[in-house]
Amino acid sequence: MSTTTAKNHPVQVGPGIAKTADYLDTRVGIAKAVKFISRKVFPEHWSFMLGEIALWSFVVLVLTGIFLTMFFVPSMAHTTYPEDALPVSMQGVAMSEAFASVLHMSFEVRGGLLMRQIHHWAALLFMAAIVVHMFRVFFTGAFRKPRELNYLVGFTLLLLGLAAGFSGYSLPDDVLSGNGLRIADGVLRAIPIIGAHASYALFGGEFPGTDIIPRLFTVHILLVPALIIALVTVHLLLMVVHKHTQYPGVGRTNTNVVGYPAFPIYVTRMAGFFFTVFGFLALMGTFLSINSVWNYGPYDPSPVSAGAQPDWYMLFLEGALRMMPGWEIVIGGYTLSLNVLIPGVVVPGVLFTLLAVYPFLERAATNDLREHHVLDRPRNVPVRTAIGVAIITEFVILVLAGSNDIMATHFDLSINDITWTFRVLFFVGPVIAFIVTKRLCLSLQRRDRELALHGHETGRVVQLPNGAFMEVHKPLSDEERWLLVAHEPYRPLELEPATDRNGVDRPGYRRDALRQRLSRFFYEDRVEPVTPAEVTAQHHGGEIIGDDGPRHAVRGGTVELEAEVPREHHDDGASNGSKSIATLVDERR
Repeated sequence: MSTTTAKNHPVQVGPGIAKTADYLDTRVGIAKAVKFISRKVFPEHWSFMLGEIALWSFVVLVLTGIFLTMFFVPSMAHTTYPEDALPVSMQGVAMSEAFASVLHMSFEVRGGLLMRQIHHWAALLFMAAIVVHMFRVFFTGAFRKPRELNYLVGFTLLLLGLAAGFSGYSLPDDVLSGNGLRIADGVLRAIPIIGAHASYALFGGEFPGTDIIPRLFTVHILLVPALIIALVTVHLLLMVVHKHTQYPGVGRTNTNVVGYPAFPIYVTRMAGFFFTVFGFLALMGTFLSINSVWNYGPYDPSPVSAGAQPDWYMLFLEGALRMMPGWEIVIGGYTLSLNVLIPGVVVPGVLFTLLAVYPFLERAATNDLREHHVLDRPRNVPVRTAIGVAIITEFVILVLAGSNDIMATHFDLSINDITWTFRVLFFVGPVIAFIVTKRLCLSLQRRDRELALHGHETGRVVQLPNGAFMEVHKPLSDEERWLLVAHEPYRPLELEPATDRNGVDRPGYRRDALRQRLSRFFYEDRVEPVTPAEVTAQHHGGEIIGDDGPRHAVRGGTVELEAEVPREHHDDGASNGSKSIATLVDERR
C-alpha cells in the first residue's frame, strides 16, 4: 500500500507524442514499464537528495569528459611546447604530448579551461556525495534485508569512484600527478613477491615507462565509466524493486511508503535538481580555479613540490604514508617495506573491508532475517552509530596527517610533534570517539524515554492540596510520541547449552558462542524503549497519584488543573528520585 498526495489531472499530449508512444509500446511494451515506474511512490526527506547529487554530478562528469576527450592526447611521447603559445612560462619547455595537450586545451581551446575545472569540481562533488550518502545508509540501517546486495553495489561504486578519480587526476602528466603515480608505484612494489612484477607490467617497464598514460586514459574514459553506469543502473533498479526506505513517523510501516509518485512530481523535481547541481558546478568552475597544472610544470622525477596534496578522497592514503615510521624487516633475504605496505595496503584494506562486511556482522549479531523498510534513528542503535563515528574519526585523522607540512608552516609548529600527535590519535582517537558516541546515544535514549512518559517540561510549578509542589508537563503530540516509542528493542542472543539432554555435544556450539559474544558487544548496553502499554498507563490513569484519591484540583499561576498523583512509579532502571513526579493534564476550567 502506498500513500500519496497527488491528484489525478488529465494530461493532454500531441499526436506526435501519442504515435511515438504507441510505436514503442507495440514494439517493446514500454507502457507497462512506464506505468510501473510512474506509480512508484518516493518518500520526502532532504537526505534522499544525496544520492541524486552523486547521480547528477556523474552526468556532468560524462558531459564535460566527452568535451575534454576531443582535445586530450594520451601520449607520453616527448615534445616541446610552442614558443608562441600560452602560458608564457611553458614556452619552449620539453614535456610529454599529454601535458602539452592539457595546456593547449586550457589556453587555446575556447571554453576548455572552464570545462576542465567543471570536470574536476564535479569529480570532487561526486565523491563527496557518494561518501555522505554511504554513511547516511550506514547510520540509518538502510543496508538491512533485503538491501544487502544493493549496499554492496553502492560500496563498489565508491571504490570505482576512487579509481576514476585517481586515473583522471594522473592524466595531465604534471609534477603533482607524476608524484602521485610514483607513490602508487611504491605501494605496488611493497606487495610481497608480486609487487615488482605488477609494477613492471602496469608501467610497461621501469617507472615511469611509456604506457601508463594511455592505459590510464582507457581506464578513465572507458572501463570505469562503463562499470559505473552499469552499477548505477543496477542500484536504481534494485531501489525500485525493493521500494524506497522511509524515516519513522505516524502511519509509516514496513508494508507501505508514504510520499509522492514518481510522475509527475519527482520527475519534475529531479529535472530541476539536475540543473541546480549543474549550475552550482558551473559557478565553481567559473570562479574557483583548480588544478592549474602550468604552475607545477611537466613531470620530472627530481623535484617534489612542498605543500602538495592529492584530492581530498585520496588524502587519507597520503596521511597514512606520512605517519608511518620507516620500518623494514628482512625475511629469508627478502626485504619487506612495512613503511609502505602497512599504510598503503593494510590500513585502507581494513577500513574498506569493515565497511563492506558490516551489514553481515550486524545480521549475525541480531539473527534478524525480516525485511526492514523503515529506517533507524541513529541514537537507537548506539554501537552501529559509534562504529560509524569511529571510522569517520579515523578518516579525518588520516586526512589531517596528510597536511602535516602545511599545518607546520602555517601555525609555526614542529612537523615532528605534529606527526607524533597524529600517530597517537590514530590509535586513541577512534576509541574515544566510539565511547563518547555510544554514551551520547544511550543518554539520548534515556531522554526520549523520559519525554515519552512525562511530556515536555514547561517550567511552571503548581501546588497540590497537601502542600507538595509539582511541575506542569505538556503532553506530546501523536507524531512526537510515535517517533519516540515506535522502534524495536534489540537484545543479546541467548546461547543454548553446549550439550543436549543426552549429554551429546551440540553441533555449532562454538559458532553460536562467537555469535553471542558479538551480540553482547552490540546490545548488552541498551535502554529499553517505552512500550505503548506504558504510555497508555501513564497518560490514562494507569498510575494513581497519592493516597487521597485519583484527582485533585491544584493551582499554578492563574490556571486551575486536575492532576493524578501516582501511588507507584514505573521502574525503568533509573532512580525515581531523579524523575518528574507526574505528568499533569492542563485543563482550563
